[in-house]
Amino acid sequence: MNDVLDRAAPGFRPKVAVILGSGLGSFVEEVSEVAAIPYADLPDFPQPTVGGHAGRLVLGHVGATPVAVLQGRAHYYERGRVDEMKGAIDAVARLGCETLLQTNAAGSLRLDMPPGSVMAISDHINFAGINPLFGVGPGDSRFVDMVDAYDPVLRGELLEAARVADVVCHEGVYIFFSGPSFETPAEIRAARVLGADAVGMSTAPETILARHAGLKVAALSLMTNYAAGLVPGVLAHDQTLAVATAAAGKVRRLLRVFLERHA
Repeated sequence: MNDVLDRAAPGFRPKVAVILGSGLGSFVEEVSEVAAIPYADLPDFPQPTVGGHAGRLVLGHVGATPVAVLQGRAHYYERGRVDEMKGAIDAVARLGCETLLQTNAAGSLRLDMPPGSVMAISDHINFAGINPLFGVGPGDSRFVDMVDAYDPVLRGELLEAARVADVVCHEGVYIFFSGPSFETPAEIRAARVLGADAVGMSTAPETILARHAGLKVAALSLMTNYAAGLVPGVLAHDQTLAVATAAAGKVRRLLRVFLERHA
């Protein structure tokens, strides 16, 4: 890993790692690129199999802030491994990143947060009950404190960046389901009772891995649909990509302001 990066970008040390979710990969156009490396060339990096996840590590700057942008993620449902992103997250931590900024496409559980809306994640519910730290050990490092896992200071910076970028940004709780099937209306009713505001198939495992690696975490969800049963209609991944692509501009503005101010 280090040999590959030293050849591609000698001496480069990013401060913030960014994971780009479904349909949001175009944010790399905001990065003054130093190097771009396919995941396939990086040991222990995942090989995404889902549309909208290019599978590249892009190193560069957003404003004065050095960043490591993970253009795509792998999900538990792709291979049945909840720790798919462990190698990538451990690698950016070793490179010197202090913060992991995540993005994802999600389903909204709130009628006041329609498709195209943006939400800063304040907490998550791991409804799937699987954990990327299964089998990690020996020792006590596996017992990661998850209070304020989504750093309140960073979330405040995200909300301020949204204000500056003229983007309405909600706050709320994200609930993680394993996928790949979409949730049933009954599951969504249960999620609402539990206090969830948005639902998706990622992010919670990466947050756990990032906290285990000592990284602070901030996260944004882009609502691409209403969750099952809230409104009439069927759900499909092509709908997710279409809405995410259409709304990507506002997410790009918000991320750019946040990262420029995080130098």
